[in-house]
Amino acid sequence: MKALIIGAAGFVGAYLIRELAFAGWEVHATCLPNETITEKCGTHVLDIMNKDDISQILDENAPDVVYHLAAQSSVSVSWKKPQLTAEINIIGTINVLEALREAKKKDIRTLLIGSGEEYGYIREGACPLKESEPLNPGNIYAATKACQGMIGEIYAHAYKMDIVMVRAFNHSGPRQSDIFVISDFCKQIAEIEKGIREPVISVGNLTAMRDFTDVRDVVKAYRLLGEKGRSGAVYNVGRGKSVTIQYILDTALSFAKLPIEVKQDPNRMRASDIPIIEPDVSLILDDTGWRAEISMEQTVEDTLNFWREKLMAYGLSLGT
Repeated sequence: MKALIIGAAGFVGAYLIRELAFAGWEVHATCLPNETITEKCGTHVLDIMNKDDISQILDENAPDVVYHLAAQSSVSVSWKKPQLTAEINIIGTINVLEALREAKKKDIRTLLIGSGEEYGYIREGACPLKESEPLNPGNIYAATKACQGMIGEIYAHAYKMDIVMVRAFNHSGPRQSDIFVISDFCKQIAEIEKGIREPVISVGNLTAMRDFTDVRDVVKAYRLLGEKGRSGAVYNVGRGKSVTIQYILDTALSFAKLPIEVKQDPNRMRASDIPIIEPDVSLILDDTGWRAEISMEQTVEDTLNFWREKLMAYGLSLGT
């Protein structure tokens, strides 16, 4: 199998390169001119806003599976930069699909990576959410991902393209940006332990309930969907059990080496927040045999240790 990962310089990309390579795939991956890919694979510079460049890479490499990861993937950033989010997540996806439609190789499977946020404002009693649940996005990022999935379904049906839509729920792990909640909590704790932050952790809404899966499990799901997923189908990818952000915070604090005060920061509150999001993941289990295996506690501990090591290395580089 040969894969092309579009937008591989981000958090998930490095893990997916490793997962596919370990399974024996030949892996090619793209990044923006100002980005780097550290994992061993064929690398290509690409901006998805340029369709001709996408076409050139597709025709030169003729992949069996394309993983479309390139996105503006932060809910908080989408509130601040809605136009940028729409351009990357919608127009960029159309460019990818058009390039695939026109590619010389006609049997390329494409995974469009969407989000559990697409379900949005959920009907009472609807959780756990099946893939057939109507979408009702509650933020800009979710709306663009819902649009991406709809466009993907149109291309799959109208042009008989081999497209699999994925709604990935929250995933986390070592090396994730601190704009995401688990990494944010863990970075703050590591900074407090190192003495570069007061022993106070700043938090936003702690009552929201979310489904969290380790990124190392998520990329395994992506590989299996590339191998076994059904063309034209939509798959939830998640643990299948939501917890409160308070639980995530308590778990992170349980690994801290000293007492830490918790303080709510109004600037960390979103303009709109969905109370609970929890997926039904029986479809991906039935079709591929995949289920989440790494515990949430392990994910939090590994992420905290990553930040501890990063701050230690940074301190050593400064001679402190």
